[in-house]
Amino acid sequence: MALNRRDFVTRSAATAAGAALAGGLTAATATPAAADQDKDQDRGRGPVPFKASFTVMGTTDLHGHVFNWEYFTDSEYDDKAHNDVGLAKISTLVEQVRKEKGRGHTLLIDAGDTIQGTQLSYYYARVEPITGKKAPRHPMAVAMNAIGYDAAALGNHEFNYGIPLLRAYQEQLEFPLLGANALNAKDEKPAFPPYVIRELHLGHGRPIRVGILGLTNPGIAIWDKANVQGQLTFPGIPEVAAKWVPKLRAAGADVVVVSAHTGADDPSSWGDQLPYAENAGVTMAATVPGIDAVLIGHAHKEVVQRDVVNTRTGKTVVLSEPLCWGERLTCFDFEVEFARGEWTVTGVTSRLLNSNTVAEDPKITKLVEAQHKKVVAYVNQVIGTCKETLSIAESRFKDTPIIDLIGRVQADAVRDALVGGQYAGLPVLAQAAPFNRTAVIPAGEVKLRDAAGLYIYENTLEARLLTGAQIKDYLEYSAKYYAQVAPGASIDLDTLTNQANNTPDYNYDSLYGVSYDIDIAQPVGSRIVNLSYQGKPVDPAAQFVLAVNNYRANGGGNFPHVAQAQQVWANSDEIRNTMIAWVKAKGVIDPADFYGQSAWRLVRAGVPVF
Repeated sequence: MALNRRDFVTRSAATAAGAALAGGLTAATATPAAADQDKDQDRGRGPVPFKASFTVMGTTDLHGHVFNWEYFTDSEYDDKAHNDVGLAKISTLVEQVRKEKGRGHTLLIDAGDTIQGTQLSYYYARVEPITGKKAPRHPMAVAMNAIGYDAAALGNHEFNYGIPLLRAYQEQLEFPLLGANALNAKDEKPAFPPYVIRELHLGHGRPIRVGILGLTNPGIAIWDKANVQGQLTFPGIPEVAAKWVPKLRAAGADVVVVSAHTGADDPSSWGDQLPYAENAGVTMAATVPGIDAVLIGHAHKEVVQRDVVNTRTGKTVVLSEPLCWGERLTCFDFEVEFARGEWTVTGVTSRLLNSNTVAEDPKITKLVEAQHKKVVAYVNQVIGTCKETLSIAESRFKDTPIIDLIGRVQADAVRDALVGGQYAGLPVLAQAAPFNRTAVIPAGEVKLRDAAGLYIYENTLEARLLTGAQIKDYLEYSAKYYAQVAPGASIDLDTLTNQANNTPDYNYDSLYGVSYDIDIAQPVGSRIVNLSYQGKPVDPAAQFVLAVNNYRANGGGNFPHVAQAQQVWANSDEIRNTMIAWVKAKGVIDPADFYGQSAWRLVRAGVPVF
């Protein structure tokens, strides 16, 4: 791999200092003259320690957002809370902090999930990919390099487009992409640098050395199984931190900050499929000595400051998670003292800065403007027409045409693929989830962004063989999404859904091709009634082909049976592209072609809820 300028300086300094450990890097910023002066001057031997401060800034889950722009609606981003998003806003906040603290008293890190999530990032992964001889630079790399990040951890979505594209992205970065628990499958050695050590001059004594350890999510082994199986393994976050934090300290780190693509302590989405926790930030802080602060992510939550007491040392470790997409910037404010030649952390607090309080940095918008305009033109292609407006607004609690459209497209793709084979005669069902609560396909012209806004993930399509009994189990598991509500009781739509450990919308599946009722008066596990196929009760022993996305097929959401079921077909193209092709081929989206052929509804003791 070719070294860019910053990597060359960083790695040369690490070699000179003799402090590189198994891929860890030390960035030495002191000049020889300054180092000699520090050595000769008071090194904290006097009665009064020298006190100083510095700030480590952090982002997470940027998900391809450079601009405060929503490509699915072709308009400025806005939500109910009037949040703003994007690296251009983050850049302005970062410059404010650097001006406040002094540029040499700050560092900037990220906790992962940068290259997937918007049509901007999708375009440079699939339409005009950053791999190849004349490849463009990834807009996230362009922006993050210009802002001046010091390190970033790998997120699970970094692997969505495969390892070659991830390596091309890594090559374009001017800072290390860290992943201490992303290991080569053959020798179990880190496939990415585990850590980096940055040095800051705080005005007295020797430079303070800040170690940054990067960790990613073990769930990659499930969610991107097709891309990583046999190549990489992902052991647990606390387990690997326990190995590497002492190595950072041995390498001379005075301060240790962990950047980890993991939530605080939410339950794992994969059940017992992996022996590791999905959200392990609190466990790591409580059990691994030597950590001062942890930048967490993955959960898309806002955590201003959470103090965790380490059970072995009694020391308080500060955790913070800025809201995703660049809506917030975490600032870890460190108070330190220099005495007897050593730096000691005397206090850490964290705060969040809000992107909607500042303007976009014109330096960043100018750098990425041409790529942005190219993507805007791409998503505004007209791909067909629709006879009526289709909205997803009620899809969490009603069967709607817009979700049935996803099911129909997937079922058609699988049915066509099975023609002439041994499974051609089996009934084909399809799962779909209400990914995006704001998705609308308008009456009249349908643009590419309308279809992309309905299916916002880069999932691919598979077909798995299940029995009627397994289909019922699958639906029972999905129905845990709903609260239990007694007959006659009032229903609050805000609390009706997302139950059972705050089940996200993307883990609520309905099935196209069968009819059924979900009785929300009943407890979880006993809710699916009147399950039928083409007007007849589903035979528990009958065989069905289930069209399912790769996330679900690989165990995402921990749905029963599907991950172990026989695969009868798989496609490498995104479901989103299959939908776009389907609309182009049909020319017209007519809900009469697919809505009402099968249906589900919520009931209480047999009485429809809506």
